[in-house]
Amino acid sequence: MPSRRVTHSVGFLLEDSARLFRRAFGARNRETTITALQYRVLAYVARRPGMGQRAMADLIEVEPITLSRMVDRLAAAGLAERRPDAADRRAWRLYLTRRGARHLRAARTISLAVGEIATEGMSEADRALLVQLVEHVRSNLSRRTGD
Repeated sequence: MPSRRVTHSVGFLLEDSARLFRRAFGARNRETTITALQYRVLAYVARRPGMGQRAMADLIEVEPITLSRMVDRLAAAGLAERRPDAADRRAWRLYLTRRGARHLRAARTISLAVGEIATEGMSEADRALLVQLVEHVRSNLSRRTGD
């Protein structure tokens, strides 16, 4: 019986690649013990100090209570801190601690190493093109949420 070539959609391939990337990140991340999602949160907090929890939840697409629990764990580990919002006493602003910055640097190193593994055998031009194409896909989809 002839074999059939299975072709997957771009969405399937990107999601499956992201899953494998998270798994490889977790397997190499013994030093910091943060998850790939926690790494994303810390990275966003580092880029946008003082970001509100609701905005962060929207950005990473989790429920506010899910983010609240995650921030609880990050704060308990001394990686992030909440500060009251001066304009809204019910809201919290998120900030990275020094320890969080060290963990973020270590996690970034791991992420880059996993990226090297993921793109092994690709030329620099192919790697640059891959990044450009994935950024284009992300841009297209971020403009069209709700379609």
